[in-house]
Amino acid sequence: MKKRIVIFASGNGTNAENIIKYFQRSQSAEVVLVLSNKKDAKVLDKAKSLNVQAMSFSKKELFSEDGILNILKETNPNLIVLAGFLLKFPEIILKNFPEKVINIHPALLPKYGGKGMYGSFVHKAVMENNEKETGITIHYVNENYDEGTIISQHRVTLSENETVDTISEKIHKLEYKWFPKIIEDILLNG
Repeated sequence: MKKRIVIFASGNGTNAENIIKYFQRSQSAEVVLVLSNKKDAKVLDKAKSLNVQAMSFSKKELFSEDGILNILKETNPNLIVLAGFLLKFPEIILKNFPEKVINIHPALLPKYGGKGMYGSFVHKAVMENNEKETGITIHYVNENYDEGTIISQHRVTLSENETVDTISEKIHKLEYKWFPKIIEDILLNG
């Protein structure tokens, strides 16, 4: 029986789409549900177009005992993947799914992590600090932003004339290459 993945995302869903497509070619796992805190998030349409169940929810439903937690218990995922999910993840879900929630961050944690550090905000900070390299961090989620145990990091070198857009492009390439592989590795060996 295939392992079950649930994805949480807040925006366009490019990582979610990449993960769904990756596992549609897999015998080991599949994305069974995509959840978003924004009812107009493009990720919902992308998931549905790939025949994956998708739904939005309110902040109240996310943090309540009988909202999203119940849906997750019914779905019984082997892994919950945060792919561009911008809200702090509720402790009530973390307690019910210990060591089963992972996130991807567009920098080499512990650098450039924490509340408000996502997407172009991270790339701008990396650029302004003239970093020689950046990358992605895939980590377990705990009760604090970007502080869970690191699973893997992947690096890319930066030149002197990088922009937020060029850094973003390099980070997306790393995300698309590594995130599905690390998810698969966790499911098969975790």
